[in-house]
Amino acid sequence: MPLLTIQNRQITWTSLLVLGYLFYLLLGAMVFQLLEKQSEIHFRDQFQLEKLKFLQNYTCLDRQALEQFVQVLMEAWVKGVNPEGNSTNPSNWDFSNSFFFAGTVITTIGYGNLSPSTVAGQIFCVFYALFGVPLNLAFLNQLGKGLSTHLITLERWVQKPGRAQVQLASFLTTGTLLFLIFPPLVFSYVEGWSYGEGFYFTFITLSTVGFGDYVVGTNPNNHYIPVYRSLTAIWIVFGLAWLAQVFSVAADLMEKFLQLKWYKPDLSLAEGATTKLENEPEQPRIHIPN
Repeated sequence: MPLLTIQNRQITWTSLLVLGYLFYLLLGAMVFQLLEKQSEIHFRDQFQLEKLKFLQNYTCLDRQALEQFVQVLMEAWVKGVNPEGNSTNPSNWDFSNSFFFAGTVITTIGYGNLSPSTVAGQIFCVFYALFGVPLNLAFLNQLGKGLSTHLITLERWVQKPGRAQVQLASFLTTGTLLFLIFPPLVFSYVEGWSYGEGFYFTFITLSTVGFGDYVVGTNPNNHYIPVYRSLTAIWIVFGLAWLAQVFSVAADLMEKFLQLKWYKPDLSLAEGATTKLENEPEQPRIHIPN
């Protein structure tokens, strides 16, 4: 009977988790639609108005020629070529940029602003990701183990107040400063972004969402040091490991909170299990010689 009760509780908890997950997705869809749809309509109308003004100022062009030119610009953007500037812009595929791109592949960030355009490059990218993604997961797992030595679990934090809270607070504070607070200052200075845009890029990158609307080292009007994007890639790797630990703790906290909120412990089952353990004789320990 207790086994059936535990199984029923597990099924109920799984159902609640699925419903909560779907509800969270529906909530996000509604909020994003309310916040972004009108802005999209505004920019779309503004773009059409700008095209009409352009045709009025340059009467030698017709609408078809303008649409063809816009198509050329779109194709250039898809291929990773910035329409701004001229042919003297730095290459997207020098070693530093290629190193940064390789990092976005194996970390599954995938900004989407740059991708291989040759068949050979696309085939290599598939196999590179095939072996690189597991390698990256193994590396981040090992790096996370090193970071987790400074991270106190929820049970120890609750059961042993004092030093544990200080260590946990130190881990979270140091990581937040190194990976979320200070980097936007650097990106704001180098890229010309606001601090909010830099923070947005930082979190979207380290959470591997990677929309591609903000990417470092892509402004043709800026002059970057050669290792700028390579250093950014290294920062991303360590930031991924830290944020993964934070997300793991947050998920554990959320699961424990929801389970405590929805389920009350069955004292009779707990007392029965305790009595059973007390009544069972201690099993002899067997020593196996070398």
